[in-house]
Amino acid sequence: MTSAYDSNTPVPGWKGGFAQSDPAFAYPDPDLSSLPMLDNLANIDKLQRQQDVLWPEFSWLTIPEDTDSRCFQMFAPDISRLGYTDEGRVYSIICPQQGAASPTFGALNVEVTVTGQRGWVDEDTKAVAADMTVEGKVWFSPAAHQHGLVRLAWDLFAKNGHPFPSSKADAIRVRTHLPGNADQPIFPVRTGASTLFKSPEFAIHSDQAWSLAHIDVQIGDIHQTGDEMVDDFNAMIMDVFNLAKGNILTKGTILSWNVWFTAPQYVNRAEWRNHAEVWRKSIDADHGSPDGPGTDPRYFDGTPFSAVESQIDHEIELIKAWLKKHLLSM
Repeated sequence: MTSAYDSNTPVPGWKGGFAQSDPAFAYPDPDLSSLPMLDNLANIDKLQRQQDVLWPEFSWLTIPEDTDSRCFQMFAPDISRLGYTDEGRVYSIICPQQGAASPTFGALNVEVTVTGQRGWVDEDTKAVAADMTVEGKVWFSPAAHQHGLVRLAWDLFAKNGHPFPSSKADAIRVRTHLPGNADQPIFPVRTGASTLFKSPEFAIHSDQAWSLAHIDVQIGDIHQTGDEMVDDFNAMIMDVFNLAKGNILTKGTILSWNVWFTAPQYVNRAEWRNHAEVWRKSIDADHGSPDGPGTDPRYFDGTPFSAVESQIDHEIELIKAWLKKHLLSM
């Protein structure tokens, strides 16, 4: 971990002004609709400053509608970043990646891919207002590629000319949207902690962080390819993934994260471009992270979350049903 992450003092060069350039941008209800939603990688050359998310604290209900089932997990440090100009216009947001393990399929990767963003930062007030669109992506890591069941399915896909989710390019894609509105893919990033729940002490970093913002997004449908075999397989893998991860990407889940920022630093644009790729390769290699591990999911009282004891039985039944439908019918 570099010394920049330990600093609570912004680097020089802040000018500001973009947050005040339109009265509609102001709190308590920032309206950013006058700004276009920008491609997340199209304006990296404009980035001058960044705030690193050293403590990305995620929370969700592991059992739908059961508030006692709420889990908390800090993903790996420096997994997300907010990039902007000296004036405070946001041009890029890096979101998280993580690994998951299935007893029957092996290792899976998951990434929250930003598909669009807009917004502003005001270092003088430590405020941020941004809008995002994201898509969940899940694929088999290289460690799983030689697993017997993975090879069987992969060979079946290849025989029938179907792309297999063995890489990010062919990943299973999961839609997201504004909580309560499946027709609105844009959701906000706003200053302060999520108001949907109370965080336990182990998920609070106010004594270390420079500032805090939050995101609440609801998980939507799995992207349909139009091919029944592929779509059934993708649905099965998502069921397997959610068994391992406590329904984190189950349709209807509201996934929240409180993002605790370090003080603003300068942007290394070349490193920014390569950041996601470095993370992906690191996770592919051993499910580690370049800047150290996060935490295991825990309930509010600190009790560790664990997947259902019968997870492997559930997975086997899902696999049998898919094979019976698509392999034995060929």
